[in-house]
Amino acid sequence: MTLPEVKQLLNTLAEQIRPQLTPDTALVGIHTGGVWVAERLHTLLGVSQPLGSIDVAFYRDDYNSRGLHARPQRSGIPFDVADRHIILVDDVLYSGRTTRAALNELFDYGRPARVDLAVLVDRGERQLPIAARFCAHTLSEALPADSKLALQRDDHGNLSLEVKSA
Repeated sequence: MTLPEVKQLLNTLAEQIRPQLTPDTALVGIHTGGVWVAERLHTLLGVSQPLGSIDVAFYRDDYNSRGLHARPQRSGIPFDVADRHIILVDDVLYSGRTTRAALNELFDYGRPARVDLAVLVDRGERQLPIAARFCAHTLSEALPADSKLALQRDDHGNLSLEVKSA
């Protein structure tokens, strides 16, 4: 399977989001890949609000079976969430469970006026009724269930998508 270039996907995603931006719109990236995407979008779009980030490790419904991620990150939302338009950003949308966990954590910070989801790639096969409002690419063929599509960042900050088998 040939995956598109991340730079192209970022530009596509930025163009989808741009018409919906207001001065109060804020981006919140989900660790880790979603934060990398949100950082790039924040720059491409010139968003005035500071960038937020969340790690959903403690909010996942499968926490007991999966355990804690090896390197949990600190969540930080440096603005008031209440009554704000939030764009929640992730790299890959799959089952919907990470998004559900992110929404639970986000609402611990306050009640936003609106939350939209932006993702680089939707790989389908949802387990929860969650859809991205902004999506740069939808896979045309399903990946094996035991594989993982993930955003990687090299030492120079370059981003790429990779399929890894379990």
